[in-house]
Amino acid sequence: MTALHDHAVQPPATTSPAPVSRAGVVETLRLTGAALAPMLARGIILRRPPLVRLADRLQLDDRAVRALQASRRRHGDGPLLLRVPGRSLALVLSARDAGRVLAEGPTPFSPATREKRAALQHFQPRGVLISPPEDRPARRAWNETALQLDVPLHAQAASVAQIAAQELSGLRTAGRWDWEAFAPAWWRVVRRLTLGDAARDDEALTDLLGRLRSRANWAFLRRTDGPARAELLRRLDIYVQAAEPGSLAATVAALPADPDVHVADQIAHWLFAWDAAGIATFRALALLAGHPAHAAAVASEVDRADPVAPDLPLLRATVLESVRLWPTTLAVLRESTQDTTWAGSTVPAGTTFVITSSLAHRDDELLPDADRFAPQLWADDDAPGGTSASLWSMVPFSAGPARCPGRDLVLYTTGVALSVLTAGHRLEQAAGRRVAEGTALPRSLDHTALAYRVS
Repeated sequence: MTALHDHAVQPPATTSPAPVSRAGVVETLRLTGAALAPMLARGIILRRPPLVRLADRLQLDDRAVRALQASRRRHGDGPLLLRVPGRSLALVLSARDAGRVLAEGPTPFSPATREKRAALQHFQPRGVLISPPEDRPARRAWNETALQLDVPLHAQAASVAQIAAQELSGLRTAGRWDWEAFAPAWWRVVRRLTLGDAARDDEALTDLLGRLRSRANWAFLRRTDGPARAELLRRLDIYVQAAEPGSLAATVAALPADPDVHVADQIAHWLFAWDAAGIATFRALALLAGHPAHAAAVASEVDRADPVAPDLPLLRATVLESVRLWPTTLAVLRESTQDTTWAGSTVPAGTTFVITSSLAHRDDELLPDADRFAPQLWADDDAPGGTSASLWSMVPFSAGPARCPGRDLVLYTTGVALSVLTAGHRLEQAAGRRVAEGTALPRSLDHTALAYRVS
């Protein structure tokens, strides 16, 4: 089977470290307005469609990249400390430093940042991503085992193919579909795959999660709805106890778990992550529609694939490019648990390091493929392409010890979904911003405005 993963296991690039710099008040305000505030406004945990549309119209991610590049030219590429009252906040401006922050975790760079804990506790208070050091190892190991990290074909692969065909083929048969048609079908796939067939039409569960995620966007500023959160976790526990064959719930039920793992909290995070996977899939269709030569190669791959458990490396690469070009995680955060040294300068413990995904993935001052569709970057783990800096710039599923444990299952599922939607047909984009071959691709792309048709 072709190796096709993100470059999570590569060491950081070996360029010389640079010292920390400090932004002035005016520059802090400029960077906050250009890079940080637009991310928060769009919704870190649940996207706000009006703000997603605005980001597309104004190309806010391009503005963020330009502002961050300007600061890097002014200060150098070491971490840049912002002047934020009561907080120590550092922007990561180089792939080298991103590599260090991602590789050296969870100590001294913990994924359980103050901001992340405040947001995610609204619906998964004991999820692995925000777990304290004493609880994290058992929860992380359990997630990796249940989701089968580094296993491209999950044990539920046949179920994935069957469920995707049953739920998504109707969109293709209809001939045209937009986000409003795709999203409900995608959630039916997610509920059946994760919880079993009994959850197929449990839209109330998804709506409940959505309400809690909406509150999570406000992090510290919204009171936790304790009864609603308890109801969500209770209902997830019921599905796990039912353990329908062919679902992740069945995998979970068969997997020994210490009570401190809190299975329902982990599954709540899985459902949250599946939403981003749906967005990536929908944008990947635009890449296929706009790049006919690649689409033809994909069609040939799909024709040759095993219908029961297809191996689809080109479609996996398409999804990886979708997430590289338009990251569904707008920023990767890590919080230092101790003082850290950067080329002779010291950053205090408790500093939140911010890796802005738009810069990390689309830095056209350093990455030759920043603004074009380049699926060959993912062709093999040993041949990442681009410059050495790209090793830690292409991390659509994070990297290091806290990389997404569901990465392989997500890539398999999204690839299968794309194959169902395009098999035997010519795909065309019917609405939304175009991402055509031979043009610089936009840095912001409103997935809710996209629509497709097949012929």
